[in-house]
Amino acid sequence: MILTSIHLKNFRSHKNTNLDFSDELNYIVGGNGQGKTSILEAIYYLCTTKNSNSKSDSEVVKFNEEEFEIEGEFKNLTQNTARIFYSLKENKKYYFQNGKQISRSADIIGKFPVVLLTPTDHSITQGSPSDRRKFVDSVISQASETYLNFLLDYNKTLRQRSTILNLLRETQRRELFGELDAWTQKLVRTGTEIIKRRKVFIEEFNSFIKESYKLIMEEDEVPEILYFFLNGYGGNEIEKDFEVLISERIDEEIRRASNLFGPHRDDFIFKINDITLKDFGSQGQHKTFQTALRFAQYFYLKEKIGRQPLFLLDDVFGELDTKRSIKISEYLKNVGQAFITLTDFTNYNFLKKNDKDRRIILNNGEISYA
Repeated sequence: MILTSIHLKNFRSHKNTNLDFSDELNYIVGGNGQGKTSILEAIYYLCTTKNSNSKSDSEVVKFNEEEFEIEGEFKNLTQNTARIFYSLKENKKYYFQNGKQISRSADIIGKFPVVLLTPTDHSITQGSPSDRRKFVDSVISQASETYLNFLLDYNKTLRQRSTILNLLRETQRRELFGELDAWTQKLVRTGTEIIKRRKVFIEEFNSFIKESYKLIMEEDEVPEILYFFLNGYGGNEIEKDFEVLISERIDEEIRRASNLFGPHRDDFIFKINDITLKDFGSQGQHKTFQTALRFAQYFYLKEKIGRQPLFLLDDVFGELDTKRSIKISEYLKNVGQAFITLTDFTNYNFLKKNDKDRRIILNNGEISYA
């Protein structure tokens, strides 16, 4: 899949920006505040309907404006136009594909696969379990619409069951116990499907992360991802274990009005040479692991979907030593279309660039190509 062009209107610092892209590597070059990251953010918006940098769509509207618009042209076997329009007055976002409004984000996820590597990826290896779950769920959801629907259904069930648990804590009404049982059955059924699919994913994904890590490091470090589910009590009989855990602790769930067990509590343990990365890894190992995760995501999605994702890299080389930067630059030649932000191209002489690659230079609202 290729993004041939993009148009930004009132999007962060971009008043009216039109960009044409190479089918291969696109180096987006400019000083701080020139709008480099905003271009990647806009691409991510088109591919996922969601903002990669902030929770509120209103935050990206250019100052003193009332709306923003992003439009992009994709080509694969067919041509596709994607457009997002957001109204600050209505506080509402509209997504259009080929002129037809799409009301559900789930109908877009995976159609335009994308991988984003940013400095904030440190949260995946160093942050909370929710950061790791978010990473895993985002990868599987782009590859499997079935998984995405299970995930959406499970989250709705969590909210409904939380409501019942809270009512039981406050009122102890007998008729609510029957309703709780019904939601518990659905939670276990849907949650079991999610756990099973996560297990299969980790088994497959480990080979991708090992290959990517090896190409970046060329050392005898062996990465591995372990899946820690159902609070560590989960075995081969996932659904049965899930039911037992809830039945044994249902009084505590009611007392705390909280869903204590399920895939929303799971974690993924990253290791190098059987040593836990979060507890004992160096900063260099963390950064290498984060980068390898994104390359692994790229090649996993490419294999599963049968299309090349867009690869977005925001200010990656500034945090890496020269050796790792050179290896990643070489590795980029194995991907399809990529978008890389840089502050100054002259400082990155090690980057591999051919005649098909493009430099897009941003300077006080002016755009030039090299």
